[in-house]
Amino acid sequence: QVQLVESGGGLVQAGGSLRLSCAASGRTFSNYVMGWFRQAPGKEREFVARFGWSDSITYYGDSVKGRFTISRDNAKNTVYLQMNSLKPEDTAVYYCAAARISTYVSDDYDYWGQGTQVTVSS
Repeated sequence: QVQLVESGGGLVQAGGSLRLSCAASGRTFSNYVMGWFRQAPGKEREFVARFGWSDSITYYGDSVKGRFTISRDNAKNTVYLQMNSLKPEDTAVYYCAAARISTYVSDDYDYWGQGTQVTVSS
């Protein structure tokens, strides 16, 4: 059984930082693309960042470029999202996901975590 479990969300003031973690278990994810998405109330799910375990190339959504960094720990099968210079508009539920292709389209992702809430106060 495949599981993705996010952690690290919380409440932070604008300008602050948080690091989200996504622990993957159940299978080897070396051939998967790992992505982070977010969804704010009343809005569509938004692509945040992704990278491939095999090529390590990273991609970011325009709204987070220069502020967020996606990384991994192979030994722990864990993906991280370091979020700096947070803004109130970053408030959302953040999801970790895995896909077999390199894509920013959420429908193309096969496995999803349960999500973790990030709230940025002004």
